[in-house]
Amino acid sequence: MDGDTGLTAPFREPLYAPRSIAVDRREDGALVLVNTTPWSDRFSTTNAALDHWAGTTPDRNVIAERDGDGWRIVTFGQAHDRISRLATDLKLMGLGPDRPLMILARNSIDHALIAYAAMRIGCPIAPLSPQYAQPGADPTRLAHASALIRPSVVFVEDGEAAAAAIARDPVLHAVPVIASRRARPGQMAFASLDAATPTDNEARPDQIAKLLLTSGSTGKPKAVICSHATVSFNAAQIEACYEDRDPPVVVNAAPWSHSLGANAILHMVIHRGGTLYIDHGQPVAGRFEETLRNLREIAPTYHNMVPAGWALFADALEADEALARTFFSRVRVIQYGGAGLPQSVCDRVQAAAVRSCGHRISFAAGYGSTETGPTACNVHWINARAGLCGLPTPGTTVKLAPEGEKLEVRVKGPQISPGYRGEDGGLIPLSVDEEGYYRLGDAAKLADPADPLMGLVFDGRLVENFKLASGTFVAAGALRLSALSAMQGLAADAVVCGEGQDGVGLLVFLNAERCSALAPEADGLSALAHHAAVKAALAEGVRRLNAEARGGSARVTRVLIQRDTPDLRSGELTDKGYINQALARSRRADDLARLFAAQPDDEVMAL
Repeated sequence: MDGDTGLTAPFREPLYAPRSIAVDRREDGALVLVNTTPWSDRFSTTNAALDHWAGTTPDRNVIAERDGDGWRIVTFGQAHDRISRLATDLKLMGLGPDRPLMILARNSIDHALIAYAAMRIGCPIAPLSPQYAQPGADPTRLAHASALIRPSVVFVEDGEAAAAAIARDPVLHAVPVIASRRARPGQMAFASLDAATPTDNEARPDQIAKLLLTSGSTGKPKAVICSHATVSFNAAQIEACYEDRDPPVVVNAAPWSHSLGANAILHMVIHRGGTLYIDHGQPVAGRFEETLRNLREIAPTYHNMVPAGWALFADALEADEALARTFFSRVRVIQYGGAGLPQSVCDRVQAAAVRSCGHRISFAAGYGSTETGPTACNVHWINARAGLCGLPTPGTTVKLAPEGEKLEVRVKGPQISPGYRGEDGGLIPLSVDEEGYYRLGDAAKLADPADPLMGLVFDGRLVENFKLASGTFVAAGALRLSALSAMQGLAADAVVCGEGQDGVGLLVFLNAERCSALAPEADGLSALAHHAAVKAALAEGVRRLNAEARGGSARVTRVLIQRDTPDLRSGELTDKGYINQALARSRRADDLARLFAAQPDDEVMAL
């Protein structure tokens, strides 16, 4: 089932378990896939796995982070003791099932310890990106989150840095603050929390373990309820994909404010009794060197990065033989998530593996959402083809249901969230169909229409938003409006593009009347599209947009002016007068390719 890599070397054995997939093709065109492979429910709370490994392998390392030139390392036994004592402190502070802990911190040992201490007593944790509290951050993001979560205590990495944002927040300004470092007057120092009496695991499987915010790509972020059972069972489902008795060793940077990092990485490692080395690198130029530094020292057995990281890593593997030898010395499975991976990057990594160890490494991928644990599907078989979503994880049922011209992904399984937390603390149910399947709003299709066991391929979102190669969501609707505003009427409309790319691009439709004022001698849209004055004015507008942008998902890096108007007959322009973004991208595939070409032609404006 591997893709065409041009390599004939065998795969290093990834120790995948046999899988059992039942297929049901329905008369209405729906396709139902059920993974009936057994999985274990022995751990049904987040601390149950920690208790087990602390009792059986107390001296095994569980988590490590950089400490100067070395590593600060905590064993399962040490983590269990510290978490049990912290749980007592948090309980004395009044935290519990109805009194959440908000976390504003990067991945760290202290972050992990206080998170598992809170969950131990049935207290929900709500980890947010620390960017919410950084100087210059949009205060409405934190205000929305705090009003939704209503925390009883806040844990921050840097008390000094977060103080101003917390002080001006209408909810958080009166909430006790625990600081990992640089505690301000009135804040509690994390190091001072060390109760004499440990607390046993009091959480129940049905209680809320985490409240994880969605990306907000279709509106304001929602707080997804992750129960102890859904988090624990999803880790067990992933474990059931392997016949690997060795605990995993992982070097990872995925933030714990999102379900990939929090559940599929951190908790999966704890569930399987493994070791996680925290990576503070980022998959962007200038910040990736920290990842390379870590991987030069630590050889993982499993490695997961967003596609942008794999592209940078392919460059490094080709340039640094010593790095490649270390990395490929024992890695068994490599995985990407968050966006699509170009096959060319996959092939380059495989070629580096063959040069270093004589074997290809199985390239996996996962698919799901915060509401699905996050892993609803993954590639759990030997594979080197980029672009697959995989097949359902053990115990999961996926239905591909006809929705217009596409098949919508709908999911059932023990890892599915019960819903969202409402502003009143109540439950907002998920969007489900008549059979109780959670509707993700994504489309998928079979990699091989004749053979469902070849896996699923992502087929776009049924809404307009998308992800960049970095895994960052782009709010296409909001960005379109901002771009049109910044171009001050010179553009009649725009199509926001960039699915799986490094940055956002625009296909711009001109407002002929406004543009003619800049170029009165130009005759028609084609002439206007080529005119230097028009292009300069549009470029200036995009620069204004970028100057106000917060993050790469709100910046436009390339623009291509269209020489015509949106087509009403094809539905590209709807009867309500707006552009169908997905259809426009499909109809204008050639211009889309030009927009993101490695060497764009002269008509593409690179900004």
